[in-house]
Amino acid sequence: MLTVNEYFEGQVKSISFAGTDKPASVGVMEAGDYEFGTAAPEVMQVISGALTVMLPGESEWQTFNAGEQFSVIGDAKFQVKVATQTAYLCIYG
Repeated sequence: MLTVNEYFEGQVKSISFAGTDKPASVGVMEAGDYEFGTAAPEVMQVISGALTVMLPGESEWQTFNAGEQFSVIGDAKFQVKVATQTAYLCIYG
């Protein structure tokens, strides 16, 4: 079953699905600055565009472009800066 989610007044939209091995979501972020929280560990893959991210415990921003991915620990918050519309795939767990 697909579940549609909207965050930040519609600036981030995603569709959750079962995934082959783990739950996942695919979505798009409009340009802007966001803070996300995780319940479980996540792997985020950038499909199109770029995400500039401040990961938990880090002191420098890192940019991930299309085709790259990063991991976020569970039960944490992380900041994201988006310069242009960016699509992503997030795998949970």
